[in-house]
Amino acid sequence: MTRHDIRRFSMGLALGLFAFPLQAQQSEATHWVSDSLTTYVRSGPTDGYRIVGTLTAGEPVTLLEASGDYSRVQNADGNTVWVLSSELQDSPSAQMRVPELEQQVAELSAELDSINEQWENRTAAQREALETREARIVELEAHNQALDAESEQSRQTIRELQARLDTQEEDLLMRYFMYGGGVAGAGLLVGLIVPHLPRRKRKRDRWF
Repeated sequence: MTRHDIRRFSMGLALGLFAFPLQAQQSEATHWVSDSLTTYVRSGPTDGYRIVGTLTAGEPVTLLEASGDYSRVQNADGNTVWVLSSELQDSPSAQMRVPELEQQVAELSAELDSINEQWENRTAAQREALETREARIVELEAHNQALDAESEQSRQTIRELQARLDTQEEDLLMRYFMYGGGVAGAGLLVGLIVPHLPRRKRKRDRWF
């Protein structure tokens, strides 16, 4: 909620309060002079009585009685006069309500500012926590990619070592075959040659 929204809400609330009568602890006979015009008052309950003065717009008066179109009222100074009933209203005048409404608007604005500040702080904290988690996720993903690369490199090394081992085994077998073949060939050759070698005759022992 922005400050502009808060101000609009406060003004709407003030207008709403302004539209309803203020529930003040006033006597049921208390009325207020209309704000629209300066109200002339007379000495009696008809237009034939002389005008004896005026009442201030918005001024609170006590209703004493009504006669025809006029009402007899008493102001704060204790003066009793007659005034047209249409010039009275049974709710506080705007002039008297405005300061109270302004105070209420100020209090509500302060409360909304506090709520807005708390909300912004909470949102900032949540945003900071989210950014921290996102940074941690990126870090873990990078670490995982590094581990994958190391694992792939290890697998490649194992494949190379296995290939070298297989080659060495083949060379060793070939050497065994060649050695065995050589030994067998030499034995065969000796077997063929030995029978054809001349033998020395044995001397006979003579008896004299």
